[in-house]
Amino acid sequence: MAEEVQVITKQKDSSKKSKLILGILFDLIGMISYIVPLFSEVIDVVWAPISGLLLVTMYKGTTGKVAGVIGFIEELLPGVDFIPTFTITWIYQYVIKREE
Repeated sequence: MAEEVQVITKQKDSSKKSKLILGILFDLIGMISYIVPLFSEVIDVVWAPISGLLLVTMYKGTTGKVAGVIGFIEELLPGVDFIPTFTITWIYQYVIKREE
């Protein structure tokens, strides 16, 4: 029984770390538009719905839905692409709410 609990705990920790790493990667992708100024609006329009869907998929329930809407809007609004929505959502989910 103790071994099963250990395996489940390790899987949850691995899932948390994976989400953090993916979140940082996705935040960096969202910031790419600052590197390529001529295509920034096109990149943002394409990335906005992808970003929203990824957030909804990564974080279930209300947290995912709210984060998905915020991520979508944040990517579409000019000048706020620097906000790390994925990382902030991870912090909210696992540090502030302390969910497993």
